[in-house]
Amino acid sequence: MDRRDSHDKGKNKMPEHIAIMMDGNGRWAIKKNKARKYGHIEGGKVLREIIKTTDELGIKYLTVFAFSTENWHRPKEEVDNLLKMLLWYLGNEKEQAIQNNMRIRVLGDRGKLSEELQIKIHEIEEETKKCEGLNFQIAINYGGRDDLLRAFKNMYIDLIDNRIDIDAVDENVISNYLDTSDIPDPDLFIRTGGEQRISNFLLWQFAYTEFAYSDTLWPDLKKEEFINIVHSFCDRDRRFGKIIDSVE
Repeated sequence: MDRRDSHDKGKNKMPEHIAIMMDGNGRWAIKKNKARKYGHIEGGKVLREIIKTTDELGIKYLTVFAFSTENWHRPKEEVDNLLKMLLWYLGNEKEQAIQNNMRIRVLGDRGKLSEELQIKIHEIEEETKKCEGLNFQIAINYGGRDDLLRAFKNMYIDLIDNRIDIDAVDENVISNYLDTSDIPDPDLFIRTGGEQRISNFLLWQFAYTEFAYSDTLWPDLKKEEFINIVHSFCDRDRRFGKIIDSVE
């Protein structure tokens, strides 16, 4: 896939692919004198609404950052709770995903995940791979640098085994070794929670992505705000290094 051809150019185009960092779950819970786990549970409810809205808007791809390679450094109890929630989600959302014609894929290095979680990932990917509606990607044990590192290692193996030629390596070849190999680069990245950084998410893929930051903590994000962010994207000029002639 040529990533440059996958982007809509100019104004008034809906994004094809939205990536979201669902930030603020823990802070939201603390503000309410609740355990951080409670914030993640409420955040999961918001995610279901955003998935539904994304599909209704006709957007083809949605990717969310659920658990990063850095999240292992959080307290063990929180890590365990997050992974249990992901295990529960993958085990319980499969039938709903099939009913809604939604394909689910997981990005990230699965080697560090439990065998049980790896099995659930494999099952839901296999059983939804023929769905042709919304493509929903969940990043679990994902890091942008780790994605690139794994890609370069695999490409190196193919180079020394003469499966590819060094002179043939270009941006598209590198993209095809990433976890998002058959997924277009995000058009829009949304981060809630007030922070304004990408935190090692989709580093290569964000080359020409438009960013939108919200101070709203993820469990407080309403459908209306999400739609407003998407509509504001439609008013942006996306030049990709070129000059777009103005239309009088």
